[in-house]
Amino acid sequence: MSGRIPAWLIPPRPKMPELARLGRKLEGMGLHTVCQSAKCPNLGECFGRGNATFMILGDVCTRDCRFCAVGHGRPGPVDPAEPQRAAAAAAMLELDHVVITSVTRDDLADGGAHHFAATIRAVRELLPKAGVEVLVPDFGGSREALEVVMAARPDVLNHNVETVPRLYRSVRPQADYVRSLRLLAQAKRMAPSGMLKSGFMVGLREHEDEVLALLRDLCEVGVDSVTIGQYLQPTTRHLLVDRYVKPEEFSRYECAAREIGFARVLSGPLVRSSYHAGDLAEAACGAATRGAADEPHSGRDGR
Repeated sequence: MSGRIPAWLIPPRPKMPELARLGRKLEGMGLHTVCQSAKCPNLGECFGRGNATFMILGDVCTRDCRFCAVGHGRPGPVDPAEPQRAAAAAAMLELDHVVITSVTRDDLADGGAHHFAATIRAVRELLPKAGVEVLVPDFGGSREALEVVMAARPDVLNHNVETVPRLYRSVRPQADYVRSLRLLAQAKRMAPSGMLKSGFMVGLREHEDEVLALLRDLCEVGVDSVTIGQYLQPTTRHLLVDRYVKPEEFSRYECAAREIGFARVLSGPLVRSSYHAGDLAEAACGAATRGAADEPHSGRDGR
């Protein structure tokens, strides 16, 4: 798609000193963020507020999704000290809600599940009152890998479907829509009281009826929080934007999602999966206290 990016998709000018300072700190700790690697448009806002979404298991993905700016190829070995460094960075930033994601590691027998669990435990040790949200890959459909992550009791389990099923072959050819729905359904059965979250992009040739069908699918498998945002082409090597979705259409999707049954919806042009993640988590727990011994925790503030 050619033409100017509309005004509603232009983020506020970042505070460059704060952005550079935080970037240097995280780089010095040997950490990656999805904010930087995925060229998130909200980088300036989140770094300016001292927030970041940590990306573990390196910065090279084994998959080549056509929308994603994260590098792909053959990843290096897993760094066993990375969970402790991520936890230390979260403590340094005094985060109330810590969001952890990763590249996809199809080269690992467990898809990186044990590394996720180690990171959750490390964060809990340093920040026992913080909420912990994990945005996980599909682990190749492995229930055992998902069980490892869920046993570490994240406050929020997030897995993105990214787009409508018809577009999977062109948008994320190594993924599978049914496999993603199955993972979400399994996560809900493992932690019925936990917050289950998913998200997707629009502006990729999807039709409105497909978006509504996707929302119904997510609701049926137990997802209770959903994020909807505009796809933006990160580089000229990635998929073109089909159209810029207007704010009023995002409002329609939000209303439709609530009518379908979602309690928590974040829908807007610059919305990303971990954007204001703590706000959704706080809405999820409401006035409830965190931490009955046999139930998942609920989080608070964040990116």
